[in-house]
Amino acid sequence: MNVMSKEYCLKHYQWGNNCGAWNFVDEPSLSVKLETMPPGSAEEKHFHNHARQFFYILKGEASFEVDHEIIVVKASQGIYIQANQKHKISNPGDTELEFLLTSQPSATNDRLDG
Repeated sequence: MNVMSKEYCLKHYQWGNNCGAWNFVDEPSLSVKLETMPPGSAEEKHFHNHARQFFYILKGEASFEVDHEIIVVKASQGIYIQANQKHKISNPGDTELEFLLTSQPSATNDRLDG
């Protein structure tokens, strides 16, 4: 059994505009990541054919676009995204956004532009 943290994770990488990701679980059936997004950053709208995702906000406030609807999710709240739902997350706030992202199965090689 391994204890995970930002310092001790399977993999760390940068994505988008200075966003960060730390992989804690990276298996074909399940992915668990801690991610950060600086103020004003956003990802591109996309969807997954197979992966269902749950985002849990730890710090800050996220704005999600899910199938043309805007949903604000605050710290200590989460949102479930089903497979094939077009979505994107952005950080419209003035502080860093930090969240846990769980994907089942893993979203690796299952991301399509939306």
